[in-house]
Amino acid sequence: MEKIIFFGLIIPILIFVLYLGGKAIMTGFSAKSANRSNLENESPEENDYSEGNNENLINELSKLNELYKSGVLTEEEFEKAKKKILEN
Repeated sequence: MEKIIFFGLIIPILIFVLYLGGKAIMTGFSAKSANRSNLENESPEENDYSEGNNENLINELSKLNELYKSGVLTEEEFEKAKKKILEN
């Protein structure tokens, strides 16, 4: 009798957990697919050479240069950070 009650409670809970996990996975796949299609629709020229992006790049490089001139960053750290900013 105890086994019937135990399995009567465990099986619906297990099915519910599997349902929630499957739903979460499918939602993730849908979001990834939507994100991928949004990225394909954007033109690369729009992303790489926009005016706002250039201003942001200039601001980041000037802040980095100020840190280097003030002695907070070594030359090696400065070059690595500058390379990372320019690659993005």
